[in-house]
Amino acid sequence: MRLSVIVPTANEAPNIEQLVNRVAGACKDLDAEIIFVDDSSDNTPEVICRAATAASLPVRLIHRAEPNGTLSGAVVGGLQSSSADYCLVMAGDLQHPPEMIPVLLAELEGSGNDVALASRYCGPGSSAYGLANLYRRIVSGSASLLTRCLFPSKLGDCSDPLTGFFALRRSTVDYDRLRPGGFKILLEILGRHRLAISEVPFIFEKRAAGTSKAGVRAGMGFLHQLLHLRVGRAGLFAGVGAVGAVLNLLIMGLLLAAGSHYVLAAIVAAELTIVSNFLMQERLVFGATLHTANSRTTRFLYSFGFNNAEALLRLPILMFAVETHMINSVIAQGITLLAAFTLRYLYHSKVVYRSRQATPAAATALGSRREPLVPRAQGDPVV
Repeated sequence: MRLSVIVPTANEAPNIEQLVNRVAGACKDLDAEIIFVDDSSDNTPEVICRAATAASLPVRLIHRAEPNGTLSGAVVGGLQSSSADYCLVMAGDLQHPPEMIPVLLAELEGSGNDVALASRYCGPGSSAYGLANLYRRIVSGSASLLTRCLFPSKLGDCSDPLTGFFALRRSTVDYDRLRPGGFKILLEILGRHRLAISEVPFIFEKRAAGTSKAGVRAGMGFLHQLLHLRVGRAGLFAGVGAVGAVLNLLIMGLLLAAGSHYVLAAIVAAELTIVSNFLMQERLVFGATLHTANSRTTRFLYSFGFNNAEALLRLPILMFAVETHMINSVIAQGITLLAAFTLRYLYHSKVVYRSRQATPAAATALGSRREPLVPRAQGDPVV
C-alpha cells in the first residue's frame, strides 16, 4: 500500500458520503485506502459503512468506544494501524479539500522530506478563509506565532505548525515518544522529532455540515500541550510541586499564626497539599496517559499512601532541623519538600501512572460488501 488517508471523525455523519467520494476521486491513480478512526456518539459509523460499499478504494473503520487522547489519539491509532509507505491526515468536515491529496503526496515524494503540510499561512494560494470569524482567525494566527516562538529551532521556518492537514513518511514517527492529547497532533509529532518539512499552500474551506469542536476547552488543551512539549513532564511536575509547596507553607504559616504547634501545622498542611497536588497532576502532568493507567481510585491510593509515608519520613528531619539546629520551621519545611521532589517524581511516573498494556482498536476492512454493515463495540468485527 502506497498511501493511507487517515480521517478522525466525531459526529460527522452529514459529511461522510461526500468525503469518501471526493477522496476516492482524488486517489483514483494511487494505491490508497481510507482509515476512519471514529469517536462518534451518533450514527457516523453506520454512514461510513454505507459509503464504503460504493467506494472505489478500500475503506477501513476503527470505532473507539473510549476516545482516548481525543483527536490526537485517534490519528495515532490510525497511523499505527497502517502499513502504507505514506500516511496523510485530514479532517472529516471537508475543510481540508481532498483534491489536495495528490499534491501533498507529490511534494512529499519529490522533496524527499519527512513531512509535507498544507499551510493556511504560506503566502499566495493559502488562506484561513474557513475559520468562522475574525476572532477565530486572530486566535489561530496568534497560536501559530506563539508555537513558532517557543520552538525556534524546529518550527521557526514552519508557517502553520497547527494545521491538521499533512502527509508524512510513516517510518519517521517514533510512536513511543508521542503523548497524544487534544487536537494538535502535528505539533506533537514535530515537537518530539526533528523532521524535514515542506509546505504547500491551501485554502482552508468553510465547514460543510455539523458543528466545530473548537472552543475554550480545546484552547486550554493546546496551551497545556505547548507547556508539556516545552518544559516536559518533569517540568510540569515541578511546577505543580512548586504550587503545592507554596500552598503548604502558606497553610502552615496561617496555622502557626493561629497558635498551632509547628508539628500539627506541618501535618495538616501536608495532608491538604497531598490531595491538591494529586488533583493538579491528574489534570496538568499525567492527563495524556490516564487512559492506560490504573483506575483513579487506585492512583489516588498509591499517591496518597506514598506521600504520607514520605511526609512521615520528613517529619523527624524537620524536628531535628528545628529542635537541634534552631532553623525556622517554615524554612526547614521548604528544604525537606525540595529534597523529596526527585523521589516523588520517579515514584509517580514509574508506579502511580505506569502504563498498562492496552489492546489496540482493530481496524475493520469494509471494502465493497453489500450486506448491511453495523459496527459493534471497539475491536469487534463488523457484520
